[in-house]
Amino acid sequence: MSWSDEHVPDQHGRTVIVTGGNSGIGAVVARTLAERGAKVVLACRSMEKGQAAAQTMPGDVRVLPLDLADLTSVRQFNDRFADEVGRAHVLLNNAGVMAVPHRTTRDGFEMHMGTNFLGPFALTGLLLPVLSERVVTLSSVVHRRGRIDLDDLNWESRRYARWGAYAQSKLADLLFARELQRRLWAARSQVMSIAAHPGVANTDLTSHTGSKVQNTLLSLTSRMAGHTAEQAALSVLFAVCSSQAGPGGYYGPTGPGEVRGFPGPSTSSTASQDEATAAQLWRKAEELTGVSYL
Repeated sequence: MSWSDEHVPDQHGRTVIVTGGNSGIGAVVARTLAERGAKVVLACRSMEKGQAAAQTMPGDVRVLPLDLADLTSVRQFNDRFADEVGRAHVLLNNAGVMAVPHRTTRDGFEMHMGTNFLGPFALTGLLLPVLSERVVTLSSVVHRRGRIDLDDLNWESRRYARWGAYAQSKLADLLFARELQRRLWAARSQVMSIAAHPGVANTDLTSHTGSKVQNTLLSLTSRMAGHTAEQAALSVLFAVCSSQAGPGGYYGPTGPGEVRGFPGPSTSSTASQDEATAAQLWRKAEELTGVSYL
């Protein structure tokens, strides 16, 4: 299947929230949707970078502050969105961190778990009443290396491992997306929960590990084995707007190893399909974030 940005349908009348829409894959997705007529809300930690990105995009693009590593900021975004925009068709949980040194969020969560999973979990729960079509959550091929430790999600007892922490957070994202769909079905909601991954993308996400060696290796790997942000964004766009993307689906590049190629259905680990763990993780996330829904 050779689905490309030429297949993105007309977006007039749709409002899409893109977290981390100021750079990388998020910026490509936001720009493409805006070009097709969507009203786009860039949810960015840096208003300066968000405004600079918005100025490169056509149409109705606005920027609202959001720091997923701060639950107070998540709640403030929800309040401001309600006041200034009101409703949306799609929430794209795109923003995240990868393989960063050990540190914690403002709420004391391990940075990967807080930014990649707990922040988006809280944001989705708060926004769900005003969403009408889709929640798209980004996972990663690295989720296959992940293991959910429900007793130590925040790496307080284990020796910290940056790739283990990243993999756990991305496995959590995929478990969340599927558990959300089960709950949406149970509630007879018309909203769909869809997961996607970009494969291996050559973006600036590879330059924030805090290690020159890691940064260099990641950059070389992404350039040699992966694809550009524009190509990587296709799987995300497919999940956001293709009629072929269905509830509970997981989509990514269809080339060898799923690291690059045109988008289509993606494979996932056995752990990502564990409904018991997904339900337990959901309850833990509600407890940690104070956000309950469905």
